[in-house]
Amino acid sequence: MINILVDDIVPIIVIMALGYICGKFSYFDDDQRQGLNKLVLNIALPAALFVSIIKSTRAMLAKDATLTAISFIGVIVMFMVSYYLCRLLFHHSIQEASVCALIAGSPTIGFLGFAVLDPIYGNTVSTNLVIAIISIVVNVVTIPIGMYLINLGQAKDRAKLSVQAENAVNAKVNAKGDITLDPARDAATDKTAELMVHGTSNTGKNRNGNLQALLDALKQPICWASLLAIFLVLVGIHVPSQVAPTFDLIAKANSGVAVLSAGLALSTVKFSLGWETIWNTFFRLILTPAVFLGVALLCGMGGDMNKISMLVMAVALPPAFSGIIISSRYNIYVKEGASTTAVATVAFAATCLLWIWLVPFCVG
Repeated sequence: MINILVDDIVPIIVIMALGYICGKFSYFDDDQRQGLNKLVLNIALPAALFVSIIKSTRAMLAKDATLTAISFIGVIVMFMVSYYLCRLLFHHSIQEASVCALIAGSPTIGFLGFAVLDPIYGNTVSTNLVIAIISIVVNVVTIPIGMYLINLGQAKDRAKLSVQAENAVNAKVNAKGDITLDPARDAATDKTAELMVHGTSNTGKNRNGNLQALLDALKQPICWASLLAIFLVLVGIHVPSQVAPTFDLIAKANSGVAVLSAGLALSTVKFSLGWETIWNTFFRLILTPAVFLGVALLCGMGGDMNKISMLVMAVALPPAFSGIIISSRYNIYVKEGASTTAVATVAFAATCLLWIWLVPFCVG
């Protein structure tokens, strides 16, 4: 257990702190920081996800139907619960709630799955199966859902701003018959309205919100790379092992740069340890694994204590770093997201020990 803390948790905290210090001393400017985020989100992370998913097989997914079903349904349900609770409890927009779900509702299985589970349970087929299933659900299902919701929220905001700008112009035109207005001020108002609409639009044209949000999400490398990998797995196309090093070289930069970028994002906002950060941390580290433990016991997995323990530990990991990268990249939910990531990563050192002790107690 000491090795897990020293080898896995401490380096994350140190690198995140390094990013925070670099941000505070302006070692990276805004363009460079966004460049790092773009590197992770569009290149390194898609490569890492592709490599991790294609190592799975159809046999692995079909080996334990109960485990697969609980993982698939459970991760999606908890993701959506996080989304709706964020909107209900803290009154956030669609975009903000979707990023919250990507952070509080998703474990960083791609970064810490093998690093945490292998030392505890060994590098076995069962360990690889649990990590593979959770990785596939998080990367192939919840990330595209999150990107879809972000684009959907942006589309609704564009439509709303468009209507507001049109109403403002109409009100001004109607008032001209009775009130003498300053032409220079009118021009400035028109320009402001134009910039508001243009600045929140990708093309300046009205589109079907749901369809376009879905298409925009599928265009993201983080989505189509994961979907391509799962398609290859499901149809049984084996990617030669010689191909993996090509992706591994850039994928290896993913974890370090992602954590560094999380620290940079945290340095740009005032750190918050409010109720929302505490709730997100509780949801990620305590509530989610507790729900999975209860459902697994109800579904008859209590006979295999090792497997149920691995499942609980896999979903008890800190927030997915892909969520904070998406947050920083689109400047959505940055303060709360960065604070949640930092607090939950530190708190995992304690909750990890809690679940290792608690699961055998509950099963026994």
